[in-house]
Amino acid sequence: MKCMMPKFSSLLPVTILALPLLFLSSMSNGAGEKSGDRASAEDGAAIYRLAPDSRGGQAYKLVYLVRAPLDVFWKFKTDFDNDFLVTNKYIREHRFISRSGDSVITEDEYTHVPRIVFRWKTTVHSAIHRLDFVLMNPEECDQKYHYGYIRIESVQGSTRVTQVAYFDFRGASIWAVYPWGGGMKDFLSYTARWEQETVLRLTDRYSGREFKGKTDDEQTPPLNR
Repeated sequence: MKCMMPKFSSLLPVTILALPLLFLSSMSNGAGEKSGDRASAEDGAAIYRLAPDSRGGQAYKLVYLVRAPLDVFWKFKTDFDNDFLVTNKYIREHRFISRSGDSVITEDEYTHVPRIVFRWKTTVHSAIHRLDFVLMNPEECDQKYHYGYIRIESVQGSTRVTQVAYFDFRGASIWAVYPWGGGMKDFLSYTARWEQETVLRLTDRYSGREFKGKTDDEQTPPLNR
């Protein structure tokens, strides 16, 4: 799943702006990989803050282990026309739009920013088990840019997932260092945990030879705007 971080302004009614936390922004934007805000051993996720894009903004690397074979997990990750993404508490609606060759277009609506449709382009590199993604309509989503990649590799019968993203939106520097519920660490830890649990629940679906995702130029009408 591509992680769509909450717009910081949308978190105001929740809890996030009980913050005398602006001092935390001084921790942002170091060169290279940060020491790594590691999640608990139970969810097996590690979160690192990376040097941002030259345009500014924020960046992260999320690494976690999934207890499923690589071939099963790859089918799971490349099933773009699926019904399971909406079980993630942050995703309100998901739709497969089209596929042409290795390029896939999908649209998502998120619970924290209702009525805004995020249109994603994902390029599938099957030979190296990598997905490159980019937000196609950042201005409509109050973002400056958002792109990254997901790479998976086999580790002793399980699968290691590495997701890297570069993004910028108003309040991104505060959201990236906010250490409690609603911040980047909490959001990404939940994302990893949700995916670990979901792929285990759906292992039978993606283990069989009969599974075949959409691979031609099929199209679906976009979400209503």
